[in-house]
Amino acid sequence: MPTALTSTICLIGIVVLAALFFLATAIKVVPEYQRLVVFRLGRCIGDRGPGLIILIPIVDRPVRVDLREQVREIPQQTAITKDNAPINIDFIWFYKVLDPTNSVLQVGNFEMAAQGMATTTLRAVIGGILLDDVLTEREHINNILRTRLDEVTGRWGVKVTNVEIREIIPPREVQEAMNRQMSAERIRRAVVTESMGTREAAINVADGEKQAAILRAEGDKQAAILRAEGFSLAIDKINQVAQSVDTKTMTLQYFDTLNKLGAGAATKFIFPLEFTSLLTDFLKARGDSKGA
Repeated sequence: MPTALTSTICLIGIVVLAALFFLATAIKVVPEYQRLVVFRLGRCIGDRGPGLIILIPIVDRPVRVDLREQVREIPQQTAITKDNAPINIDFIWFYKVLDPTNSVLQVGNFEMAAQGMATTTLRAVIGGILLDDVLTEREHINNILRTRLDEVTGRWGVKVTNVEIREIIPPREVQEAMNRQMSAERIRRAVVTESMGTREAAINVADGEKQAAILRAEGDKQAAILRAEGFSLAIDKINQVAQSVDTKTMTLQYFDTLNKLGAGAATKFIFPLEFTSLLTDFLKARGDSKGA
């Protein structure tokens, strides 16, 4: 009796374990970012998911495929440029699985194959470009690498989304030449900046002198105008006074002048012709005043 009970318990345990194994292998939960490529007795029946997937234990074999964008690093590689200069380059590339079934069926080890293909593609691209272009046209090289990688991985159901070169290390003599060129360029910019400053300063000084000369000329012009106006006013004033002076007044002025001349040491005097006529008029006027 105990033996029969023990056998029954063992049988129940085996059934429970078999049921658990069945559930574990038959029921799969697939996240949104994954797909299951199912092989039934060796034949691919397509991809399944996302959500709850029920498989036939032992008969079905699932392969998980991640649909998220992935990034992979290509280790530093030595490549020869078109002008036979060896350079070391490393880059990273981004890819995304678009067709889960082809990514499993068309290539055995996608990452290994992609890395080898990326390395050979890099050498081929760099081999057709001059060293100076490699150093200055990094974005152009990125686009060429991405295009060529995408052409190969497209048949695997994989899309290469981006390629980025991280570091380019040229030969030591090229680095030294680049450093000397950078130093010369900095010196040239400093000289140009200094010359431009000197030029601006000279322009400012010349402009200041020009403005000062203009102001001086304006001042001289205004002064000349004022002097001319003053002289004109003086002439007008003299004319007004001269018009109001009569013959007697002029004769008395001449006499006063003769008095001052007589007080001097001179022995010869020259009288203008007008003085004679003024003197005659003066004597005539005096005689008339006495007769009256």
